Amino acid sequence: MRFLIVRTDIRAAADVDIAAAWACGGRLRDETTAPEPRRQIVHAEERDAALLLARALATVGAVRSGRQRVKVLPLDEPGGGLRVASDDRGS
Repeated sequence: MRFLIVRTDIRAAADVDIAAAWACGGRLRDETTAPEPRRQIVHAEERDAALLLARALATVGAVRSGRQRVKVLPLDEPGGGLRVASDDRGS
């Protein structure tokens, strides 16, 4: 399974926006429509390697001070290798 490790800037949110999101039961940030600005992107083929890279990126001063965050995103579905079509004709 492949992974993408991304270091992004954290967008500041006003108190009014936070209160409105809580009151409406909605989300404050929606990554699908407006993703955070990316600072660094790294690719890994295995989960352990992805987590090791994420830990390394988490040592950056901006991440430690809370201005940036590190995300590990899976690129493939688990067990998403080659699919063999089933044959329902029986044996």
